[in-house]
Formats: sequence, structure tokens, C-alpha cells
Amino acid sequence: MTEQRTDYDSPWKEVIESFFPQFLEFFFPDAYAVIDWTRHPEFLDKELQQLEPDAEIGRILVDKVAKVWLLDGEEAWVLVHVEVQGQYDSQFAQRMYTYNYRLFDRHKKQVISLAVLADEEVNWRPSSYEYVLGGCRVSLEFPIAKLLDYEAQWETLEQSTSRC
Repeated sequence: MTEQRTDYDSPWKEVIESFFPQFLEFFFPDAYAVIDWTRHPEFLDKELQQLEPDAEIGRILVDKVAKVWLLDGEEAWVLVHVEVQGQYDSQFAQRMYTYNYRLFDRHKKQVISLAVLADEEVNWRPSSYEYVLGGCRVSLEFPIAKLLDYEAQWETLEQSTSRC
């Protein structure tokens, strides 16, 4: 199972890294809009995968993590976490929360969590994780890009001569 996941994820990881600004601009324009693109992102996923247990949850590793700088003029940076999910997973939203928290805990930097859903379940759209216990509320909302939503535009997208 892990080997199959790795084989499926590898092309995604390569495309996301090679076309990171275009990827964010197309799928996640709100995230794209806050990043200073005059500074090149630094991809940290290889570093994070070597850290145990922080980068590893069971046998599933964070898909892509990039250090970027914001447009607000500060020297701050943001880790952008991208999770490409190819099938329904009842624990997906919780896993997104866990990745978000672990990245924040390790780096003490704000984290933008983004999810690309490549599954075939039209109605499966996990975009938040939350629990409430004893008056304490913990939650994470994250944007998703559902590839099925682009199916009607596929031919147009394939013929696009966009910046990619």
C-alpha cells in the first residue's frame, strides 16, 4: 500500500515543485495572493521526512512543504502544506489538522494547509477538522481543490497555453 501511494504521489510532487507558483495561482488563488513571488520558495519536505516522529504519522508522510515569504513586508515565512488525496479517507481531515499542528509546533511559523482531492467521490469534500471538549474548541479549516470540479473544463485546460 505504501509503495502504491508513493508511486501515485511522486508525479504530483514533481509537478507541484516544478510549477509551484502556477499550481497555487490556479488551484488556491487566496494563498497565491499573499506570497512574495520575488523570493523563491524553499521546499522542505525532504528535511521533514527525515524527522521522526514529527514528519511521519504512521506510514504516511507530508506530501509537499515549501517555505515562502509573505507580501506584508515582514521577514516572516509560511510553510505551505499540500496534501494530495486520491481516495476517500475518513481520517483525512484529522490528518490535515495533525500535519498543520506538527509543522507549527516544529517551526513556530504560520502554516497554510491546502488539499487537492483526486478521488472520484463527488460529495466527499473534507475541508475542516474540529472537536469541542469541556468548553475548549479546536478547529482547522482548509481550502480544497476537487479535481472532479474541473472535469467539464478538461479539454479547454489541456489546450491552454497558460504560463506553465
